[in-house]
Amino acid sequence: MSKFVKFFNEIGIKDVPMVGGKNASLGEMYQNLSADGIKVPNGFATTSDAYNYFVKETGLDKKIRDIFKGLNTKNMASLAKKGAAARAAIIKAEIPEDLKKEIAECYIKLSAEYGDKNGKFGTDVAVRSSATAEDLPDASFAGQQETFLNIRGEKELLIAVKKCIASLFTNRAISYRHDKGFDHFDIALSVGVQKMVRSDLGASGVMFTIDTESGFRDVVLINSIYGLGENIVQGKVNPDEFYVFKTTKSIIARTIGKKSLKMIYNNNPKVPVKDIKVSAGDARKPSINDSQVLKLAEWGMAIEKHYSRPMDIEWALDGKTNELYIIQARPETIHSTRDYNIIEEFKMEKKGKIIARGKSVGYKVGSGKANRIMSAKEIGKFRPGEVLVTEMTDPDWQPIMKIASAIVTDKGGRTCHAAIVSRELGIPCVVGTNDASKIIKTGQAVTVSCTEGEEGIVYDGKVDFKINKINVKDLKKPKVKIMMNIGTPKSAFGFSFFPNDGVGLAREEFIINDSIKIHPLALLNYDKIKDKAVKKKIDDLTFGYKDKKQFFIDKLSEGIAVIGAAFFPKDVIVRLSDFKTNEYRNLIGGQCYEPEESNPMIGWRGASRYYDEKYRPAFEMECAALKKVRDGMGLINVKIMVPFCRTVEEGKRVIEIMEKNGLKQGVNGLEVYVMAEIPANIILAEEFAKVFDGFSIGSNDLTQLTLGIDRDSGGDFHVDGESNEKNAAVKSLIKHLIEVGKKTGRKVGICGQGPSDFPDFADFLLSEGIDSISLNPDTVIKTIKRLGEKEVRS
Repeated sequence: MSKFVKFFNEIGIKDVPMVGGKNASLGEMYQNLSADGIKVPNGFATTSDAYNYFVKETGLDKKIRDIFKGLNTKNMASLAKKGAAARAAIIKAEIPEDLKKEIAECYIKLSAEYGDKNGKFGTDVAVRSSATAEDLPDASFAGQQETFLNIRGEKELLIAVKKCIASLFTNRAISYRHDKGFDHFDIALSVGVQKMVRSDLGASGVMFTIDTESGFRDVVLINSIYGLGENIVQGKVNPDEFYVFKTTKSIIARTIGKKSLKMIYNNNPKVPVKDIKVSAGDARKPSINDSQVLKLAEWGMAIEKHYSRPMDIEWALDGKTNELYIIQARPETIHSTRDYNIIEEFKMEKKGKIIARGKSVGYKVGSGKANRIMSAKEIGKFRPGEVLVTEMTDPDWQPIMKIASAIVTDKGGRTCHAAIVSRELGIPCVVGTNDASKIIKTGQAVTVSCTEGEEGIVYDGKVDFKINKINVKDLKKPKVKIMMNIGTPKSAFGFSFFPNDGVGLAREEFIINDSIKIHPLALLNYDKIKDKAVKKKIDDLTFGYKDKKQFFIDKLSEGIAVIGAAFFPKDVIVRLSDFKTNEYRNLIGGQCYEPEESNPMIGWRGASRYYDEKYRPAFEMECAALKKVRDGMGLINVKIMVPFCRTVEEGKRVIEIMEKNGLKQGVNGLEVYVMAEIPANIILAEEFAKVFDGFSIGSNDLTQLTLGIDRDSGGDFHVDGESNEKNAAVKSLIKHLIEVGKKTGRKVGICGQGPSDFPDFADFLLSEGIDSISLNPDTVIKTIKRLGEKEVRS
């Protein structure tokens, strides 16, 4: 029986003290999940005894203790000098012969298992370090030690083993342990040797069984790139991103990243891997197909179930066999340990000049002087509280990342190194800006905002923001249903933690503006477009779609699905597109299809568009997207709302078209609401109630049409006297509608701005017995508090 080396079938999760978190997890999965079809490449691990034996036999323990006397991790120059000395001592030391022999014998056995019968040439392996305190739920050391890929042959393997051991004393690892309060000499290191998967010919990536931005637990997030997976962690490549909703096992969102590089094998023992360019065509294609995405998600959920906690998983697709493999799994340690009863709200008090945009990581805001650092050799120039601006980060940057007020990178996606570390540190980060480091200068004051949806924004100068902390356990919820108005889909996961009864208004316009950007009729009539500039813009946005109509359906359905999943199984009421003609004209290609109206607010909008033969084909695309969400993705909690419906006859015509396109009212619980925003909707409420399942008051439009005000003329209503929702005429109409709703058994809610802006108006709605109030997320907490206290007093 081997003393210093254990194969994966000899170790499990109970063996963390012996082989560290990574290797214990690999053994656990290899033994317990293989029967479920989850494939884990075989391998072996050196033990903590092997590490301790090595450092004592060679006298390294005494040498390293001497080197670390007077260690100060805040002094970058001193830290670098001591780290380099420790690593050099390890590389110089000779592995004891008996330990060397055990490693070689296990390597020969592993090689034979994978086709090298005599073990003469040796199979290709990945060599990874696994510290015995690594990947613990309360102290993640993930990524602190090194990985060496495509190692082949006994000689190269033994060199890689020593390099792994040396990586326990990289500057970043020394700093991390010291600052977490771990004694350097109470931690041992296990080296894992695992058969390589030929993902250099296929694809690889990471998978989280929790949303990495919000902590939402009902999705699996999968990132994927071509080639070996190191480029994701290093942030060199913007990966493909897929969200799978666990409840319905369906892909609810996808983003295809610009995968310009891939890491492959290199026939050079000194440089075993290299980066090569990916062709422009392949870069824009998904690196894995839908069936592979769903299989990975299924495996992720099984792994999560086995460990009874959210997991951070690495996977690989073998390009030779087309088989998927799990190559690592560790507990997710950031969001799964967070107290979600405490809600921290960051809100921009003002807006400033935008100087860069990218993907937001987290939901916070940070500001300070920018420090543009383009090489890890310059990190000694960084000062606490500055904003780090760089091309990308890797683990060598961690000593300064922890003292940054925010991080901005040119490259990387939401699972790159900068994103992972910033989440753990709890600082705002904007990744994938493309050119921030070219625009932002050292010493320039900037504000980094991750509070505005999936887009992270960097403002010039210090822009005011505030932070509110609320414990939702302390809130007394009122009897009236409190729903939310949701704009961008990406914010939905985070807002789902707010106390709520679902979504009273999800606006299609936000999804079309942000994710589609193209007028639907321009997509339908793509072949007829003569404007080369317009056609190029469409080609760039719809790359990979021969059928441009399908692009619209897919992107709209994904945006709706994310919101539907975030609040499942609560109602999510999606308002059909309610652009006005001037807004439609601003979409790509829109000027070819939209008239110029002197007052678009009361022009060709809402229901009147849907049955108009000029626009009906575009409306049928909306119907197809909603059908895909409900029937294809199983999100039957999604309801539909018809905006700006002037007459009962219009309502009937729209419902008839929806039914012809697979959206039959009443089937699978489909409810169709009408916006009550025109006085006619309320005057004829009993007739509208025969057509629709409920009403949602659009108080903004109702106010303008009741009082004869053009709210699109700029700013607030510039009319003498009370000219908002609190006007007696508007309140009288709302009171009447609520009465009709109770009489006819139809739900009546409100999704307009009024209750968010005017607390006393919310009080009025409560006293009249409205069924639901839908609020902007930033007013949910204060409105619940106010209405709950009001009910107690009354």
